[in-house]
Amino acid sequence: MPPNLTGYYRFVSQENMDNYLRALDINVILRKVVCLLKPDKEIIHTGDHMHIRTVTSLRDYVMDFDLGVQFEEDLGPVDGRKCQTTVFWEGDQLVCEQLGEKRNRGWRHWLEGDQLHLRMTAEDAVCVQVFQKVK
Repeated sequence: MPPNLTGYYRFVSQENMDNYLRALDINVILRKVVCLLKPDKEIIHTGDHMHIRTVTSLRDYVMDFDLGVQFEEDLGPVDGRKCQTTVFWEGDQLVCEQLGEKRNRGWRHWLEGDQLHLRMTAEDAVCVQVFQKVK
């Protein structure tokens, strides 16, 4: 049975964010700003429904979806694109596939103790973030 990810998680660290944003064609000024942000994550996981809110001082980004059901995701706040997104469990990892203009785009969330890990991919770039559960 997959873990329940419900909780509020504080940003701990990230690796390779600039290269990930470059793969998404984000301009250099916005890349510099985003690399300075320390986002928090709030996840509400109820059965097959999930609500993931990424909280930053710049803006929040919300994903609200049913597991295993493809939906059109508006990534306008991120990079101005739309994609067809499906989120599902692969073992104990929550996997997101985002089909659109960019090859190999998506992410994975998984828990290690009280830490939430996020691995984001686009093209050949990989960014990893770690968050600590606070409630």
